[in-house]
Amino acid sequence: MPVDRLLPTEEGADLIALVREIAEKELRPRVDQVEAQAATRDAFPREIFRMFGAAGLMSLPYPLEFGGGEQPYEVYLQVLEELSSVWMAAGLGISVHTLTCYPVASHGSPEQQDALLPDMLSGQTLGAYSLSEPQAGSDIASMTTRARRDGTDYLISGTKSWISHAGHADYYTTFARTSDDGGRGLSCFVVPADAAGLSFGEPEKKMGLHGDTVREVRYDQVRVPADRRIGREGQGMAIALAALDSGRLGIAAGATGLAQGALDLASRYAVEREQFGRPIASNQGLAFLIADMAAAVASARATYLYAARLRDAGRPFSKEAAVAKLVATDAAMKVTTDAVQVLGGAGYTQDFPAERYFREAKVTQIFEGTNQIQRLVIARHTLGM
Repeated sequence: MPVDRLLPTEEGADLIALVREIAEKELRPRVDQVEAQAATRDAFPREIFRMFGAAGLMSLPYPLEFGGGEQPYEVYLQVLEELSSVWMAAGLGISVHTLTCYPVASHGSPEQQDALLPDMLSGQTLGAYSLSEPQAGSDIASMTTRARRDGTDYLISGTKSWISHAGHADYYTTFARTSDDGGRGLSCFVVPADAAGLSFGEPEKKMGLHGDTVREVRYDQVRVPADRRIGREGQGMAIALAALDSGRLGIAAGATGLAQGALDLASRYAVEREQFGRPIASNQGLAFLIADMAAAVASARATYLYAARLRDAGRPFSKEAAVAKLVATDAAMKVTTDAVQVLGGAGYTQDFPAERYFREAKVTQIFEGTNQIQRLVIARHTLGM
């Protein structure tokens, strides 16, 4: 049953209604087919994101002056939750794309914003966030990809790993080292996909989220004009971390949607499935299990909405973003596990999406900062360290 949402505006309520219609009519009929195809070959659903762009869903949290939807973050995140409750890879794709736009929108010059944001925010182009490396995941400051100044250009060399949309994106928001000054030596660039020297590894064979193509991105003396550097030299780490605070809220919202989808499935099954002449939902042990699942989903939603409202108010939200990411993704893992249990043997088959939800949930505890890193962030904020 649809989530009863408290939206800040009538426009937000109308937007959620539109997104629910898109999710039911456009996503639900094709999710299983695409996920099954993509499990054995690259079947990235690029057309889905063109449709999202046409519906205005690729630009929601950005200002109208840039071509955005100027929606509060609490509305944008609930859009992601609605989409992810049907197809997690679709909600994740919008979250990743929104992350790639952040550096230009927040630190780009007026000229860069005029040149780049119209296509980014209209959905005409799709972005990839090229940050992680084989030996630099949570430890961003240890990255080795380097951008060397060459006249009016930079030459970028190195390898990025675990990059969503790789090989399908139209641009790569790329972080590279411009000096050896640790975390203060990183800079941000927007690299077009057709740049000479840019290549990609084979798609990763993942446990889940098969609709989200992930590859290595390889830079071999990729020449990028200096006017594609976003912000100052050495400002890249600050840009990346600020973007990730918002990106973690996207993951939290997506994980909450995934958990909600699993809860809805388990609830329907428990009411419809009969054993010993009555619905299995009438058994207290199972009913209490579903009650705990519902409580976990509600708690996850509350944490990400609180962080979003702080962000919308212009207040610090780094700690709250980490809390939301931790709580929501742990909830997704628990709720999807319990959904399989409610369905019993049926939950272990591909006849029902419970097993897909279960496989998709695990990675939410890992990407955009593992939950161990979130605990470190929360502890440091709490202890004032």
